[in-house]
Amino acid sequence: MIRTEQTGPILTITLDNPPVNALGAALRSGLAKAIARAADDISVGAIIVTGSGKLFSAGADISEFGKPLADPQLPDVLAAIEACPKPVIAAINGTALGGGLEVALACHYRVALASAKLGLPEVKLGILPGAGGTQRLPRLVGVEAALKMIVSGDPVSVAKALASGLVDKVVENAADLLTAAAGFADSPARPTGERAVSGDAAAADAFAAANPRLFKGFTAPTACVEAVKAAATLPLTEGMAVERRLFLELVAGDQSKALRHAFFAERAAAKVDDLPKDTVKRDIARVGIIGAGTMGGGIAMNFLSAGLPVTMVETNAEALERGAALIRSNYEATAAKGRLTTDQVEAAMALLTPTLEFGAVGECDLVIEAVYENMDVKKQVFGRLDAVAKPGAILASNTSYLDVDAIAACTSRPEDVLGMHFFSPANVMKLVEVVRGAKTAPDVLATVMALGQKVGKVPVVAGVCYGFIGNRMLIPRQDNALALVMEGASPEQVDKVHTDFGMPMGPFQMTDLAGVDIGWHRDETRIDNLKDALCAQGRWGQKTKAGFYDYDANRKRSTSPVVAALIEEFREREGITPRAISDEEIVARTLYTMVNEGALILEEGIAQRSSDIDVVWLYGYGWPRWTGGPMFWGEREGFAKIVAGLEHYTDRMPESFSIAPLLRSPQPEPVA
Repeated sequence: MIRTEQTGPILTITLDNPPVNALGAALRSGLAKAIARAADDISVGAIIVTGSGKLFSAGADISEFGKPLADPQLPDVLAAIEACPKPVIAAINGTALGGGLEVALACHYRVALASAKLGLPEVKLGILPGAGGTQRLPRLVGVEAALKMIVSGDPVSVAKALASGLVDKVVENAADLLTAAAGFADSPARPTGERAVSGDAAAADAFAAANPRLFKGFTAPTACVEAVKAAATLPLTEGMAVERRLFLELVAGDQSKALRHAFFAERAAAKVDDLPKDTVKRDIARVGIIGAGTMGGGIAMNFLSAGLPVTMVETNAEALERGAALIRSNYEATAAKGRLTTDQVEAAMALLTPTLEFGAVGECDLVIEAVYENMDVKKQVFGRLDAVAKPGAILASNTSYLDVDAIAACTSRPEDVLGMHFFSPANVMKLVEVVRGAKTAPDVLATVMALGQKVGKVPVVAGVCYGFIGNRMLIPRQDNALALVMEGASPEQVDKVHTDFGMPMGPFQMTDLAGVDIGWHRDETRIDNLKDALCAQGRWGQKTKAGFYDYDANRKRSTSPVVAALIEEFREREGITPRAISDEEIVARTLYTMVNEGALILEEGIAQRSSDIDVVWLYGYGWPRWTGGPMFWGEREGFAKIVAGLEHYTDRMPESFSIAPLLRSPQPEPVA
């Protein structure tokens, strides 16, 4: 766990706990002992702390999460480093996150490799840096810069770290790192905790006021501000006590438990239970995309950004040119924000081959169909793909709802077919539902799951059913939302219940954004419901500046008197006398029904585990992360309470509605 090597008066301590040099009990103990020996050894004049491999340390050992920690605790180890009478220099050889960065903060000097990243991501687990991070970082970079790192949880580049004072020297080449660190060996010990803080409590409050988005719904960011205020107003020892108190409160809180669940759920989703670990994956050297529309272009960008060549096929030149131009426009917009260089934009675009020749995908190892959501159209595409795709090529459909097995049956190789349901905008949204068909080969599934991670996505396996996991659960929510409006609620009331809960938008806001006309039969002689009536009037949502709401030129929504009149008209036609609808009923009929549908999905084996359902909704639909996802939230809410709520309103549900047996006798998974 710890390696030491002395060269002259300099002792180098290497954190050696592959793969990420996690700060588990054995490493903490070894580090503490090495520091103590070095402090007492008269032959040691200075100490360098570095990491093995390509990381300095990624922080805590996740296997210790939720368990009592063995001594020595990290704050005690870091106190010993800071109190060492000999200069201690952190040689940051790669990424330093969480407790890893806190180790570096406790050192007297910091030298970093230019390619390293430094961050304190604890807030993303509903906690705060608990080993002095909230106390030492402000002493190096000031209150505002410290809060920006701690409250966002996002890492910073070494260039920014140097400019802020977080690191003292930057080295371009790894071979020069230890030599550069040794350059501080004759400098005096310089405890970070004895430094003055630039900024005060007012600066902390100003940061919170200026960044409400970082605080909405979460408890940890507010605690981070309180801890940094303590750094600005108290000596280190007293500030550490404040940090510790807040840390323990957060760890015991519901939000941290939910966020830790989400953390482990994402990692579990990558595992396919019945897939042998030694499954040999297929090589993917080139990807084909059928369709250059918004989805096709967005999907293509994921592979281009990962360095994979893409052949993009369209049926007419104008659509193809428009699709390629949109990809370039998206890249250039990212470059304008400083997130890409011009060279990176050009490198990505150089990997794109737009073509009108369908047969060009014959050289691709993976072909993703991204055409209109219509079964006949998709079957036609897959029939053509079967004729031109090379043997062993994986054929994937970006379908949102349709039967992947029926699509696969149009080919002579159903074992090579699966679904890859990307979410819009596909170049931004991280979720991909990987739909496993009845005949999908194990190596096909393994390849696509691994590829999804390679291109920065969160892949989740789903079985074949209408809507798979996410959209299937959306159906009862949307159906009940419409029914509630007919019975007396307003779209605004239903949406507000959802946004108050923490969703980014409510059912009607979402429909307007996606398009009210999705799935519309476009036959104005058949107006069966409110959505049909809106579509017949051209109220297709934000794209036409009118849907369930009216929209101005900036897409700002307002209540629509036209919609209010239509609702009244439908109520009269159906003989419905509007009644007062409580928020509690909206929760039961739109959120509880989602948990119920999730339980049915589990019973049917459409999802491997309940946490996979949570991942789908966290990454695909903006379900509030601090609740852990719909299934985790449902368990916390109490399945008995959910069943009681559903039973209370059963007579107002569709005749086909039934309560999942799993909710009546649940087998909950262990909670992290």
